[in-house]
Amino acid sequence: MSIIRHCLTACGMGRRGAWVRGPGTGDRGTGGTTRGGVWKRSRRIGLALLVLIAGLTAKGAEPVASPAVLPETGATDPRLAGFDRVMAQFVRQRKIPGAALAVAKAGRLVYARGFGHADVENRIPIEPDALFRIASLSKPITAVAVMQLVEQSRLRLIDKVASVLKVEPYLSDTARFDERLRDVTILQLLQHRGGWDRELSPDPMFLSIKIARTLLKPPPAEAEDIIRYTFGRRLDFDPGSRYAYSNFDYCLLGRVIEKVTGDTYEHYVQEHVLGPLGITRMQIGRTLPSERAEGEVCYYTADGATGASVLRDEVGAPVPRPYGCWSLEAMDSNGGWIASAVDLVRFASTFDEPARSPLLKPETMALACMRPTGRAGYDAEGAPKESYYGCGWHVRPVGKSASKVDLSHSGSLDGTSALLAHRHDGVAWAVLFNTGASSRQKPFDKAIEPLLHEVADEVSQWPELDLFRSADHSPRVVSERMPRRLPLRDRQR
Repeated sequence: MSIIRHCLTACGMGRRGAWVRGPGTGDRGTGGTTRGGVWKRSRRIGLALLVLIAGLTAKGAEPVASPAVLPETGATDPRLAGFDRVMAQFVRQRKIPGAALAVAKAGRLVYARGFGHADVENRIPIEPDALFRIASLSKPITAVAVMQLVEQSRLRLIDKVASVLKVEPYLSDTARFDERLRDVTILQLLQHRGGWDRELSPDPMFLSIKIARTLLKPPPAEAEDIIRYTFGRRLDFDPGSRYAYSNFDYCLLGRVIEKVTGDTYEHYVQEHVLGPLGITRMQIGRTLPSERAEGEVCYYTADGATGASVLRDEVGAPVPRPYGCWSLEAMDSNGGWIASAVDLVRFASTFDEPARSPLLKPETMALACMRPTGRAGYDAEGAPKESYYGCGWHVRPVGKSASKVDLSHSGSLDGTSALLAHRHDGVAWAVLFNTGASSRQKPFDKAIEPLLHEVADEVSQWPELDLFRSADHSPRVVSERMPRRLPLRDRQR
């Protein structure tokens, strides 16, 4: 499919149609070369459209008018009106196309609502169970899968990832293998202490074209290609010596899961992490809009920016940034899942009562939340940090009790911003946006988090209902389709 066909695929929840300038409901973040574009399809677009797209990259996309009335979906409850107020105001003030918020209390889903549009052009509102790309919210899910294997003695936290995966690094003629790579452990990967620092070296998850060309393979680079390439480079610091957030750490963990289980990462997680919770719609997302899942939203950027495509047939061609500037499939275990806010709070609520969790034993959950050693968990004077990264979660201890912790994780990709939180008092929420903040705005997760804490603290009486049991939010089975990746044991080297 050509770049023009990608750009002309309408975003209307799986339908094709014309691009038209409509009354619109976005701002500078919903126009131009995003899936919410402003151009009517015709037979005379060809080269002219490519030129136009490139022009928009430089000057930004034309904004679309804000809606007179913000669409809101889902049942309301006056006891939780504060969430309605905060979300509506947040979406309007920042001119966000759409958002969804789900809140649980003591394992019960008490709030699930959508705000704004899943598809701006076709005026399709966001439903409470709409699917969004969740970016790095994928990491807590990957971490649970790894901890299950540890619990089953199929994997040890002290195991060395190079030995587990038997990595064959790609070394250039002048490169020498960094022997420190042999020492990176599973625990260090879980806690972002593997030795890779994206502040010092480019994040390899976003070097698809360079890696594919270096390995003489067609783009986009797959996870195994990224691993071979990166293991041929030097680490940024000694493994375990400090914390540095790394998408690559969790890319490796996805391959560890595949190696140990002989299954694909996606299928293993669906069967053993999501399935026991009754979550049936979560899946690894697709890069192209033409392959969007049923019920998935459209994605928009704050300035309608384009970038160079990493896709095989259109390498280097300008594409909307959420749709081809990186490969979502290659990011499966570090940022590739799509989910609803309802799915995510169902997952987070398993941390309410560890003794009753169908996923992990209480001692394993405690291990996942433990404070890392050294500079990752303690400051320069040796005092415990107020917060730290455990195994898949940012952890903030509450008081002096090691058993009381607040857990959270944020996620961001072009066209996506997400936040998942689980508090020590049994309140959990997930908030998802189908755009990200502009360079002039505070990241949405950081801006919305204190507001949601404030609202939750002000609730005097939580509803006793459980929307998890409601027919309106009952799981919908994902239609069967061919697996996207073969199990590791069945792939050709």
